[in-house]
Parts: sequence; C-alpha cells; structure tokens
Amino acid sequence: MSAQKKLLAMLSLMLMTGSTLAAQDGAESPDDLFMYATSLVGTRYHIGGASPASGLDCSGFVRHVYLQTLHAELPHSALEMSRKGDAVELADLRSGDLVFFNSPQRPVSHVGIYLGEGRFIHASSSSTGDVMISSLQDPYWSKHFGGARRILPPLVLVSQP
Repeated sequence: MSAQKKLLAMLSLMLMTGSTLAAQDGAESPDDLFMYATSLVGTRYHIGGASPASGLDCSGFVRHVYLQTLHAELPHSALEMSRKGDAVELADLRSGDLVFFNSPQRPVSHVGIYLGEGRFIHASSSSTGDVMISSLQDPYWSKHFGGARRILPPLVLVSQP
C-alpha cells in the first residue's frame, strides 16, 4: 500500500474514532524539520560526510536532518532516496519533500529538502562549500530538476479525551 493510501486510511480511522495524529516515538513535526535544517546553513560540505561536526554531503545532510527530526532512517545515497516515498509533482511540493537533480554525468546525483516558496536547502558541493538555500527557479537547478518524493514520517493515532 502506498504511503498516500496509508495516510488516507489513517485519516478515515481518525474521523471515526476522534483521534489525532502524532509522530511516532517522540519524532518531531515537519516544522521542526524546517527549523533544524535551516539551522545547518553554513555547515561545510564534505564528500561522504554524515555529521555537521565533520561536514555533510547532499545525501548525508538529508539523512541527518530526517533522522534527527523525524526519526526516519534514509539511505546515504540520493539515488536510493529517490526510490523512497511517493512521487510528487513540482506544483504539489510541500515543505519537507525531497527534491532531486540530475547531473550531465549521472541521474539523481543530488538531493535537497524543499522549504516552500520555490526554495530548497541542500549541501551543495565542494565548489560552493556548504549547506545553503537555493531557488528551484535558478537556471542551473531548474535545468537539472529530476523529480521530487514525499517521505511521510511514522505516524500513530492518539486518542482524544
């Protein structure tokens, strides 16, 4: 069952039982994902990097943010991340969705986290040097846009009193 169908089923159950959704195992909200991700702006880029202390590459950045805020384990590979969750059209992007880019050398070579209003955050490259916020309308990024995926955090039903 797709993540979207699971969410629809869970929402139907919520309506019938008067429950609400909460993140599983103390996971934070998508707002916390946004706040934490943007707090890492300026963290240095390091190929293969997986922690802010030693530097982050694009997939290491996304993996770290999702693990710290949503307790969601993602692979340390943009290509593998592009196979998770559900595909999202550009016009339907929401904050927290993953955005993927192709390079001339290989497909799905870069990943970032969509922030909203056409902006995304990513560990750019060794040439730009750090985690930064960019625009999807930037000529380079718009030309190389390769798709988006929605990775839903684990959700549980919480009964209302």
